[in-house]
Amino acid sequence: MAARVAEVAEVSYSVESPRGPRTVTVSYQRTGSGEPLLLLHGIGHHRQAWDPVVGILAAERDVIAVDLPGFGASPALPDGLAYDLETVVPALRGLCDALGLERPHVAGNSLGGLLALEMAREGLVRSVTALSPAGFWSEAERQYAFTTLRAMRGIARAMPLPMVERLARSAVGRTALTSTIYARPGHRAPEAVVAETLALRGATGFDETLAAGREVRFRDDVPQVPVTVAWGSRDRLLLRRQGIRAKHTIPGARLVRLPGCGHVPMHDDPALVARVVLDTSS
Repeated sequence: MAARVAEVAEVSYSVESPRGPRTVTVSYQRTGSGEPLLLLHGIGHHRQAWDPVVGILAAERDVIAVDLPGFGASPALPDGLAYDLETVVPALRGLCDALGLERPHVAGNSLGGLLALEMAREGLVRSVTALSPAGFWSEAERQYAFTTLRAMRGIARAMPLPMVERLARSAVGRTALTSTIYARPGHRAPEAVVAETLALRGATGFDETLAAGREVRFRDDVPQVPVTVAWGSRDRLLLRRQGIRAKHTIPGARLVRLPGCGHVPMHDDPALVARVVLDTSS
């Protein structure tokens, strides 16, 4: 099969709501060839979070990197649709149907990892790679993470664009902007740091997603598909002991340590993360 040329596109489709059918629009990038692999980012981020690994993955998979509704280039969910799991997971199922993806492999980071596991629980996927997935926290850990995320969002919204661009030009500035989620923030490209700061600032689904997450705990086993849970050893947002809880909840999961990686490990060690995803989806 010939490799698919990278394309950025939008797809719109109908989902049910308490007020009747609503149209959801999602932006995505698709490239590569092979079995389908859906990539889901974390709260406040965008599909470009996966850029360091997409090229590696696309050599063996049909890769679809998604901007979740209300994040990145995807517009907010329409009136009548909440940002809770009961709404977003069916919306992702509708996305798969619209793109002709029959039970894709799914890899997700943070919020995306939780969504990937929820999709697996619903029987919608072939395999799951969950990188520092949300939902395995204690109440104190959840409060710490949410407070940190609100602070990051507040800082991003308070800074004018020229200040963001000036900070992004230096390793010290990039560290100040992104050290919460990366172990090696100084290695990030200045333009990428600017883009993700603007994505965090402009995320229309941020507040409602965070509010919906207050009661979220992932408590169910997922015995029907291969699952890998991977955690960065330097994750400062969701502490790595949460990976042990994930392993207790999903006993058949493979628990992988990502040495030297932060909360968004795709940038800290792209080769390692790509290998973990490909091994799980083989």
